[in-house]
Amino acid sequence: MRKTIIEPFKIKVTEPLVMKSRAEREKVLKYAHYNLFLVKSEDVTFDFLTDSGTTAMSANQWAAMMVADESYAGSRSFHRFKDKVTQIMGYDHIIPTHQGRAAERLLFGMLLKPGMKIPSNNHFDTTRANIEVMGAQAVDLVIPEGRIPENEHPFKGNIDLDRLESFCREFKDKIPVGMLTITNNTGGGQPVSLENIKKAGEIYHKYGIPFILDACRFAENAFFIKTRESAYATESIPSIVREIFDQADGCMMSAKKDGLVNIGGFIALKNSTWVQELRNQLILTEGFPTYGGLAARDLEALAVGLDEVLSEDYLRYRIATSAYMANSLNEMGVPTVKPAGGHAVYIDAARFLPHIPKEQFPGQALATELYLQDGIRTCEIGSVMFKEAATMELVRMAFPRRVYTQSHFDYILEGFQELKARSSELKGYRIKEAPPFLRHFTAKFERV
Repeated sequence: MRKTIIEPFKIKVTEPLVMKSRAEREKVLKYAHYNLFLVKSEDVTFDFLTDSGTTAMSANQWAAMMVADESYAGSRSFHRFKDKVTQIMGYDHIIPTHQGRAAERLLFGMLLKPGMKIPSNNHFDTTRANIEVMGAQAVDLVIPEGRIPENEHPFKGNIDLDRLESFCREFKDKIPVGMLTITNNTGGGQPVSLENIKKAGEIYHKYGIPFILDACRFAENAFFIKTRESAYATESIPSIVREIFDQADGCMMSAKKDGLVNIGGFIALKNSTWVQELRNQLILTEGFPTYGGLAARDLEALAVGLDEVLSEDYLRYRIATSAYMANSLNEMGVPTVKPAGGHAVYIDAARFLPHIPKEQFPGQALATELYLQDGIRTCEIGSVMFKEAATMELVRMAFPRRVYTQSHFDYILEGFQELKARSSELKGYRIKEAPPFLRHFTAKFERV
């Protein structure tokens, strides 16, 4: 393969990059209390805070938005969206929401009571918060390799099947639903094998536990299955996707990732058991069941995006960009979670900044310095985000879909060379103020 990665699209509309000096960024960061979530986008050059809702939409998506039917009830745009989800995933009951955490809130609000337990490989931040706010427990059962950044296991997102079996056997009466996140965001954007998905489903169903996928990056996971799981090397992406969803009873999805849209989400289910109650709550909190908090134009864009994300050319490019950044960082001695995930590169801040103790948040220290040096906004995934539940101290560089080019990445890599040379000079942080849930969004910090 050639070294140069070409984007499988032409650029039709551009937006200027923001270029500020380090002194200007220092003032911005101080005003934001050293929390990158509180920095205005107009002060950011490269925004890798999240890949959620930051996609550059295609010409076909923008065209689809122009024919949307904005009827309050029974919109034809909803039916186009619903039919597309059913075609791809095989689920008949589709409940739109404005984004993924709204889907979580609806489902968990209906199912959970204090003392219940929800197993998964890893729960991400909003999933964990929506479980815990109901008084239930989010339980992470990822395989041991998934907790070791330098381990090269090809499917580090796999759930530990022996632990899952034991957990379900012991707590089956307290588990209203079992989950699996594809790809596993918390653990470094790592994929889950189809064999593991199948066996997890068998265990859940053995104990009468409904199986729900957190499927926001399902297409990226399918591409990893095709390229790393030999049994599926000749299968098409759509057929792998359908086999994934066949194993579960339904899914929740933030469509702001592999839906290739800026807003949207949904719950999709095989059978109707929960549907009426979910729709009753949907009407109270999101909107009528045929729009669910979204404009019809968003449903139209999503229906097109769900088709476009299945393109093997697109997925090959998407995965290659993350691998290029990760491999280049590793070559210069910057440690990352290995192998590279699908949507992001996760820098191992604990190993990169060994002089900063965990209680001084090495991930936060690295994230703020990346912003100060080159205007790069990233996200700490460690003790700030997960408190004592954090098993790794990571900084996630999440790449918006179809936004940045290889020359942008090469410029950033030059900056990393400079940063590595003075990494021992970086200082830690302490928290001055924070809310009880999802504290990383609004916490205020100060330098140690």
